[in-house]
Amino acid sequence: MIDRLKTIPSRVSIALALSLSLLSLLGMFAGFGALLAIGIGAVALFFAVFLVLPLPVRTASFAILIASFALGLAGGRMGNVLFVGLTAIVVASIRIKDMPIWIKFVIGGCVLMVAIPSAGLANTFLLELGIQIGIYAAMALGLNVVVGMAGLLDLGYAAFFAIGAYTWGIFGSPQAAAFLSGNFPLSGGFMFLFMPIAILATALTGILIGLPALRLRGDYLAIVTLGLGETIRVLANNMDHPINITNGPQGITPISRPNIDWFKSIFSFFGVHLDARTDYQFFFYFLVLVVIALVVLVNVNLGKSKFGRAWVAIREDEIAAKSMGIPMVKTKLQAFATGAAFSGAMGVIFAAQRTFVSPETFTMLASTTILGMVVLGGMGSIEGAVLGATALTILNLDVLKSFSEFLNTLRQNGASLFGYNFADLPNQLDPAKYERLVFGLVLIGMMIFRPEGLLPEQRRMDEKKNAKGEEE
Repeated sequence: MIDRLKTIPSRVSIALALSLSLLSLLGMFAGFGALLAIGIGAVALFFAVFLVLPLPVRTASFAILIASFALGLAGGRMGNVLFVGLTAIVVASIRIKDMPIWIKFVIGGCVLMVAIPSAGLANTFLLELGIQIGIYAAMALGLNVVVGMAGLLDLGYAAFFAIGAYTWGIFGSPQAAAFLSGNFPLSGGFMFLFMPIAILATALTGILIGLPALRLRGDYLAIVTLGLGETIRVLANNMDHPINITNGPQGITPISRPNIDWFKSIFSFFGVHLDARTDYQFFFYFLVLVVIALVVLVNVNLGKSKFGRAWVAIREDEIAAKSMGIPMVKTKLQAFATGAAFSGAMGVIFAAQRTFVSPETFTMLASTTILGMVVLGGMGSIEGAVLGATALTILNLDVLKSFSEFLNTLRQNGASLFGYNFADLPNQLDPAKYERLVFGLVLIGMMIFRPEGLLPEQRRMDEKKNAKGEEE
C-alpha cells in the first residue's frame, strides 16, 4: 500500500496532505466532532509521512497538525489520542531522511516544550503521562541495546530499574539511618549525584549478572536472566531483617526531592506561576526530556560505533561474528552494562518523582512490559522503542482505565443501548482488569500482521527490500 502511495501524482499528494491537515485544524477550532477531527488528522499524518511530498509541504503539514492536536489538548478533547498523535509527529520527523536536522529540532521543540506543557497547565495528568512515557522510553532504549542490537533476550530487566530506584530511595529517605550513622535523609539535591552512582551500580550489576549467564544462548539465557531479575526483587522484599536495608514489602517513603525554587523562578520570569499542584510535575517532565535526549544521543552514537557494529554482528550470526575475531563475552557484557545503566538512571528519577519505592513495582510483568515496548516499536529501532513505550504506557495508564470509568458511569446511570441495560453489566467485565490480556493480544496481532514492529530498524527494512528485489 505504501508503495502505491508513492506513485500518486505530485499535485494530488500536495493537495491531499495540506487539505486534510487544514480540515483537521478547522475541526478542532470550530469544535465540531473532536473524534472526526482526530480521525482526519490521523489520515493527514499518514499521508504527510508516506506520500512523496516536497520538503516545505511536508513541514507545513506537520506544523498544521501540531497546531490542530495542541488545540485539541488545550480543549481537553481525547487527550490520550492526541498525545499519541503529537508523539507520532515527533517520531515521524526524526524518521524522515531528507528533513534537515534543524527542522526536526523545531518540530520536537514545539511539541515537547510548548504544546504538551501548555496543555499540562490545565491537565496535570498529561505531564504525569509524559513523565512515565519518558521513564519507560529510556528503559526501552536501554533494553533495545541488549535485545534489539545485540540479540540477547533479557527477561529480568526491571531488576536494574529496582537497583537505581533503591540506590536513591535508601539514602534519600530516613531508611539509611536504620543501618548507617549520619545525617539522613540526604537533601534532594544529592539526587543528581546519585544518578551517576546508580549508573555505575547498575552497569556493574549488569556485568556481574552477565558473567555467568552470557555463555548461554536463546531460551536458556532468557530463563537465567528471568531468575536473576526475580532474585533482585526477592532481595528487596526480604532485606528488612536482620538489618533493615530496604524496609521489605512495606517499601520506602518519603524520598527526598530536589529544591526547585530556581526552576519556578525561570517560569515566573516568563509569566507562568507554578503552584504545588504543577511545580514538580513540570520539573520532572523537563528533567526526563533532558535525560531522554542524552539517552537517544548515546544510542545513535553507539549504533555507529564499533561496539554497535559488533552487537549487530552477534545478533545476525554469532558464529560468523566469533570467526571474525569479535570477543563474545566482552562484547555481550558491554551490551548488558550499557542497557542496565539507562535503567538505573531512570530508577533514581522514578524514586524521586513518586517519593516511594516498593518491590511490587519491579516484578517480572514490568520486565515483559518493557520488552513488549521494544518488540512493538521494532527491535533495534530507536524511534520504534520510543513509540512502543508511548503506545503501551498510554494503553495501560489511560485508555483502559478511561474505558472502565466510562462503563462504570453508564452502569451507575442505568444507561441502555439496543435494549441492553448497562446496569446489568457484571463487574468482572472491567477493561482495567484485563490490561495484560489486551497487552498480549496487541503483541499477538503485531507478530501476525507486522512482526518487524511499528517502526522497524532501517537496516532491517533495507535487507527486506533487497531480499524482495532479489526474489523478483
